[in-house]
Amino acid sequence: MLLLSIHNLSHSYGERVLFSDVHFNIETGDKIGVIGINGTGKSTLLRHVAMLDGGRDGEIRTNGKCVIEYLPQNPPYQPEETVLEHIFSGNSPLMVLLRRYEAALQEVTEKPDSAAAQHRLMAVQQEMDADFAWQLESEAKAVLTRLGITDFTQPMAALSGGQRKRVALAGVLVRPSDLLILDEPTNHMDNDTVAWLEGVLEKRKGALLMVTHDRYFFDRVINRTLELDGGKAYLYVANYSGFLQKREERRELEAGAARKLQNIYRRELAWISRGAEARRTKKKDRVERFAEIEKQALAKTKTQELEMQSVASRLGRTVVELEHVSVLWEGCCYVRDFSYVLLRRDRVGIVGPNGCGKSSLMDVIAGRLQPSTGSVLRGQTVKIGYFTQHTEFPNPEERVLQYIRDAGEFVRGADGTYISAAQMLERFLFPEQQQWTPVGKLSGGEQRRLQLLRVLMEAPNVLLLDEPTNDLDIPTLSVLEDYLDNFAGAVIAVSHDRYFLDRFATRIFAYMGEGRLQQFVGGWSEYAAERQRLNELAKEQAAGDAGSAASRGNATPSSHPAKAEVMDGGASTSGTSDEACGASATPVRKMTYKERLEYAHIEADIAEQEGRVEMFSALMEREASDFTKLAELTREQQAAQQKLDELMERWAYLAELAEAQED
Repeated sequence: MLLLSIHNLSHSYGERVLFSDVHFNIETGDKIGVIGINGTGKSTLLRHVAMLDGGRDGEIRTNGKCVIEYLPQNPPYQPEETVLEHIFSGNSPLMVLLRRYEAALQEVTEKPDSAAAQHRLMAVQQEMDADFAWQLESEAKAVLTRLGITDFTQPMAALSGGQRKRVALAGVLVRPSDLLILDEPTNHMDNDTVAWLEGVLEKRKGALLMVTHDRYFFDRVINRTLELDGGKAYLYVANYSGFLQKREERRELEAGAARKLQNIYRRELAWISRGAEARRTKKKDRVERFAEIEKQALAKTKTQELEMQSVASRLGRTVVELEHVSVLWEGCCYVRDFSYVLLRRDRVGIVGPNGCGKSSLMDVIAGRLQPSTGSVLRGQTVKIGYFTQHTEFPNPEERVLQYIRDAGEFVRGADGTYISAAQMLERFLFPEQQQWTPVGKLSGGEQRRLQLLRVLMEAPNVLLLDEPTNDLDIPTLSVLEDYLDNFAGAVIAVSHDRYFLDRFATRIFAYMGEGRLQQFVGGWSEYAAERQRLNELAKEQAAGDAGSAASRGNATPSSHPAKAEVMDGGASTSGTSDEACGASATPVRKMTYKERLEYAHIEADIAEQEGRVEMFSALMEREASDFTKLAELTREQQAAQQKLDELMERWAYLAELAEAQED
């Protein structure tokens, strides 16, 4: 069923046109993702559709009964309203009924002896029964709890910005609607919450119009892609993966048309350039036609492609070494006894729930925060570029060009040429006229792109990226990932963007609770698969332990102790196992729960031990001239290598057990 029809939608700021002549329809079941470079008007487009505002000269028609719920990037709220009152805002009859119920319940709580209050509550409860509204209230509380909001009577003014955004998200998810419009719903969410929201929207039957920069989220939820490019809108019946292919086909067709237009332009230019005397005899309509062709040809040559060159300062042997680092704050342990030697070409991703201490660790590495215990050593040649989670502009009135010039007037490119600040701004899609705009007048996405350029202009050789995917558009992220491929230095990134982690990271450090970090080899997909396997084994072990306990509780005095020992994971004392007999043949007994759990963990333990061996090797190389220190490091390196060998032997044994069990 057709819900909305958008015709000739346009928007401009003065002479700057964001988009014009936008046409598309929204039908029930459509899940449309809007994509485009920051500053092309994605949020503006969503706002026009949500408010049914036709923009400069457009029109938005509805079927007359389309209910819209809209989540902007910065949702409005009333400071005095409670969490549940905000959830049940809106003018639909069901929302009015729920607010009446909450008010009646509050009145009875305040006046428990009032017969009138009791009567009003009973009347509202009957209406709730008739309209099946109880399910909506329980659903609202369940969604809020899943988003980390448990105090439903708390005033909105008492919540943090992130909490208010989650309450607003819960509201638009719970309130019934035909069209749900979401502007960057996954920003500042941890990975588990993003995965949960992904599942909710996949199951939702109504229409969806959304801006998101999470490409896995985009790929799995979206079935249509609306691209804003060069002021025009292009609708593709595809998710993100299909969009990439269809966009390339469109660009190839446009490139062919542009080449034909350039040929026509060259012929017309030769004709129009034959001289002033001959020009007087030329037909007026052909002269006017030439002016139109020239305008189109010049427009086709202006491409909106972001360019980044890999620029970095020389990096010495020592990069960053963290030794037994802990970060304590107000009784909480954000980082516990963390040691790691960062290598020159490391690509490290850090994941964990919000508030666990990821940014604190990045601040310690950058030197902005001193660790509570332990030490951090940074090499003399290390030049850290820190792309923080929050946009930092000390003076919002400062011009864009001056902000970049403060970092450097020129930067040396990978090919040895020098690039000016103005040229770098143009490569980052800040045209000459926009370079004199105050930074405070830029959109949120443009500010993030400008901040990223400022970091890269300083030619760092160690990049720290704290949530780089927040507010950066997908085209910019793609180019950033290509930049990191060729970056001649180390990169550490905190991110909830699963695609980004898969794309750049070769190892993941995951917060496992109480400030403890565990290393996993690979990107997000390898980490997620390993975590799932560990969780499944833990559940099986818990079920097995419960079963063993029940068996022991029901056991008779004649039970055989040897069998209980085997069930508990130890070697059989009856001498039937290959390990007990000392045989070297392939084992045939089944793996115990403890062995299966150990097998699931052991590869991560091996990777961590390999990292320790590499760390000591790097330290030995740095301390080659200090024979006392070198001897001590050699002993530690040998001990680490011995431990690694033992783990490898144990892994081989467990792998044989696993293969035998599969056979």
